[in-house]
Amino acid sequence: MNTGKGVLLRIYIGESDKHGNRPLYEWLVQEAKKVGIAGATVWRGLEGYGAHHTVHSNKILDISTNLPIVVEFIDTNEKIAAFMPFLDANLVEGMVVTSEVDLRWYRKD
Repeated sequence: MNTGKGVLLRIYIGESDKHGNRPLYEWLVQEAKKVGIAGATVWRGLEGYGAHHTVHSNKILDISTNLPIVVEFIDTNEKIAAFMPFLDANLVEGMVVTSEVDLRWYRKD
């Protein structure tokens, strides 16, 4: 087991957001992997709204093609800080939130 301080980076976007022909969330995860960010998870929301205040929901009568997506990355402050200019240059819409976290990771070698 290892412990330390880290940063949790959350990016709030829509499911229909794209980078070229690829879903934006998929592209972000691949780009983070290329630069060695320690971990990533993509969450699909049930309901939410963003900057335009349009509610998107998965309710049966209101099947949305643009549900909320949260992309989470976790790593050291240095690695997340180095990734931020990339996000600034490539995100068109969305919101980015960072939080300092205590890390405890387990790895079977």
